[in-house]
Amino acid sequence: MKSAAEFHQDMVAYWNGPGGDRWTNEAARTEKMLSRVADLLYPLAKAKSGETVLDVGSGLGPTTVELARRVAPDGRAIGLDVSAKMVALARERAAAVANIEFIAADAAAYRFDTPFADLLFSRFGVMFFGDPTAAFANLRKALKPRSRMVFACWRRLSENPWMLKPLLAAYEHVPKLPPAGDDDPGPFSFANEARVTRILTGAGFTAPRFTPADLIFDLAGGNGMDTAVHQAMNIGATSTALRDQPATVRDAVAQSIRQALAPHQKGQSVELPGAIWLVESGVA
Repeated sequence: MKSAAEFHQDMVAYWNGPGGDRWTNEAARTEKMLSRVADLLYPLAKAKSGETVLDVGSGLGPTTVELARRVAPDGRAIGLDVSAKMVALARERAAAVANIEFIAADAAAYRFDTPFADLLFSRFGVMFFGDPTAAFANLRKALKPRSRMVFACWRRLSENPWMLKPLLAAYEHVPKLPPAGDDDPGPFSFANEARVTRILTGAGFTAPRFTPADLIFDLAGGNGMDTAVHQAMNIGATSTALRDQPATVRDAVAQSIRQALAPHQKGQSVELPGAIWLVESGVA
């Protein structure tokens, strides 16, 4: 059984390798699909002019750019991501934004010398720590007294047909992924409210508030079934299940996914339900 440190290093390698490459390649479609999640987080974050915001798991930077706009002109937004490639692209995209900074570093290990942030913000960037309590304790060092934290995380896979249906279709042709342990990092590792509460309070945060949000995700982004199938095969658990599979298998999987998604097609959109938590906490 892998240790927390080994799990964490696997995640760091993944986001600096195939995970980061895949996210970058699919960024336009994925960001369009997930934009509504950030739109739900911003009102909870209440970022104000003059504040400093730390955006954890900032990826290619769209949320960091929006946060920089909200805290301008006197505040700043700092995006922190473990993927050096994504951070480099984020810097290029945000070159014209004066009050923004991006750091390529591991949030679980980065040295925060003094508290500087009024707000910790993350859209799906906190579920991949091998030792999440230690990681959040490290992030707490960046936060001023009475600062606040908001993040989005996925609820259970069973509540997210947008990912589950393509994955089940893929399993008609490829071996199932090994079941994740209760404490293993991954997209659904923060689905359990009690576990997240233990992690955050153990790291020095207040008991979190969980708000469920049920959304509809358009896998096609308004561009038809071919795009939906491509998107389903190249993000999330399905992409992991298909890693290193030959073209013949991928073609068969594509056909099965197309059949699974067909009942959800509405014109050029392919819409399936998704379920997330909006989590609010603060420094204890």
